[in-house]
Amino acid sequence: MNYVYDFASVFRNADTLIDGLSLSLEIAAAANLIAVFGGFVIALLLLSPSRLIRLPATLFVEFFRCTPFLVQIFWFFYCVPMLLDVYLSSRALGILALSLILSTFNAEAFRGAVQAVPRDQIDAGIALGLSPFQRVAHIIFPTALRLVIPVLLTNGILAFQTSSLLSLVAVEELMFSGKMLSAKIYRPIETFTVVALIYLVVSLPVSQWVGWLERRRVRAER
Repeated sequence: MNYVYDFASVFRNADTLIDGLSLSLEIAAAANLIAVFGGFVIALLLLSPSRLIRLPATLFVEFFRCTPFLVQIFWFFYCVPMLLDVYLSSRALGILALSLILSTFNAEAFRGAVQAVPRDQIDAGIALGLSPFQRVAHIIFPTALRLVIPVLLTNGILAFQTSSLLSLVAVEELMFSGKMLSAKIYRPIETFTVVALIYLVVSLPVSQWVGWLERRRVRAER
């Protein structure tokens, strides 16, 4: 093969990829923030003693966990506007889709963390006269959050990487920008190699941080 590599042409148009990366990070950050609270609320519903509350929450989680991300994204982009007569920007729909997907994964982590909250802390809250909402807000949520931080960070990486699927519904994130740049300069090998490296450079430090947190937690428990 006599193909001559020309990465310089990609770097000359780096602003296109930088704009796409900026939007990918914005979408991932917003989705993660929503999914932290969404996952916690879903976890509480899953732990409810009432079957009428538990069953819908379980079905919600199973739907998102057992169907492909791409199908879910297409459903949000094409079905939500038609069914609800609500028309949001592609960016807002992307955040909504990713946050709901991520919430179901966070819910599983929070469910275990909530069950791991020491009972004496909850009893202390009851003794202090805290309402159920106050006990959740001031005791259960902060304690559970500390326990699931490594999982939340791992799921955050997943959200950032999954945002690449939004390119298929014309959200101008990193992958979409890469596709446009590739078509513009006719350099798919160089363009998508750089795009892959950008995903790696962003994701790897977070992954290493998660590993460090896990090792620190294990040492603390010894």
